[in-house]
Amino acid sequence: MKILQLVAYYSPERIASAHLSKDREEAFAAAGFTTELYAPTPTRGLSEEEYKEYKKVKQEKRYDGKLTINRFSMFREGKNPLLRAARYFLVNIGHYIKGTSVKDADVILCGSTPPTQGMLCGLIKKRLSRKAKRNIPFVFILQDIFPDSLVNAKMTKKGSLIWKIGRKIENYAYRSADRIIVISEDFKRNIMEKGVPEERIAVIPNWVNTDKVYPVKREDNILFERYHLDPSLFYICYSGNIGHSQNMDMLLDSAKALAEELPELRFVLVGEGAARDEVEARIIQENIENVIMLPFQPYEEISHVFSLGDAGLIISKAGIGGSSVPSKTWSIMAANRPVLASFDKESQLGSLIAEAQCGLVAQANDSEAFKEAVRKLYQNRDNASVMGERGREYLAKNLDKETCVNAYVNVLRQVTENGGKTL
Repeated sequence: MKILQLVAYYSPERIASAHLSKDREEAFAAAGFTTELYAPTPTRGLSEEEYKEYKKVKQEKRYDGKLTINRFSMFREGKNPLLRAARYFLVNIGHYIKGTSVKDADVILCGSTPPTQGMLCGLIKKRLSRKAKRNIPFVFILQDIFPDSLVNAKMTKKGSLIWKIGRKIENYAYRSADRIIVISEDFKRNIMEKGVPEERIAVIPNWVNTDKVYPVKREDNILFERYHLDPSLFYICYSGNIGHSQNMDMLLDSAKALAEELPELRFVLVGEGAARDEVEARIIQENIENVIMLPFQPYEEISHVFSLGDAGLIISKAGIGGSSVPSKTWSIMAANRPVLASFDKESQLGSLIAEAQCGLVAQANDSEAFKEAVRKLYQNRDNASVMGERGREYLAKNLDKETCVNAYVNVLRQVTENGGKTL
């Protein structure tokens, strides 16, 4: 089987979900699949020197030649939203040109970033199928639901022009896809309400490899020395995208309110994102001394990152729960840390934390409930440790990496064997 895969971001870019792609690729190669992957020049998390070096790299091969990575030139991604949109558009054009030139593809595979990626692959599927005079199946991995995510982040409203355009893009992608892989039952319900037949949907949750993400003792954690962190303090750590859907204003307000009451408390924010500069500016302007910002760390140090805190933080604005499941949840649990979530309680994440008894959930936007949850963890650290242990145990029993990656392999086999027709 030959897979045509189109991605907007790829290694060595430092993105939170990099391990998911790597694990899938290993499983595809082990199953005997070959993958032809197209990606633009990497940009996120790279120094200027690294970026210039990768501009020269046009092709790489991995897994004994079963994976071929083809790169095409693209300017660096900035923080200006218009320039980011322009870059996405040009990446889509590059993908269309490269993708429609591929011969003998048996299946097209892509994710949901950027939001136009599904529509793009639908157009490529149409062109390749016409050339091959047979249906070339398209499998769409839905990690985010657009334009719902824009509405939840308060970047637009239902009924707006952007929302209407987004819905047309979304619907075209869903109609074009022969199979849609979603990461939760909430996602499944969401797209079924939009008309996607249940038989075309596969639910495969995100996972974490507990052999690669594991608890690191504080005295062995390289981040404490690297960033001169006092090991005697109590840390709540957020790691991931620092964007507009995360409720960073509420977090900073809560940190200020708790500073005098809980003097040993520190919040650590690890990562990059569109809102990072705003958060950093506010910390400096308002002298919020109990919030520390660190840069995104390489994946090789993921165990150190998620073991840094006494608790791992997941935070979002209200309404995100039905269209976003943070994969960092699994990394927090794998590191034996309790999950502190400021999130929609009536969501799959809320249900998971309650079922596994691995943390505390405060309703999104409820700053008083959030502060109370922080107090409980801070004041009862032994109980927090027990919650962390429960989380890792739950992962081992319910979210095994091999089960999840093999499910991807099976979806690709089924969809190609059936010519894209529903089972």
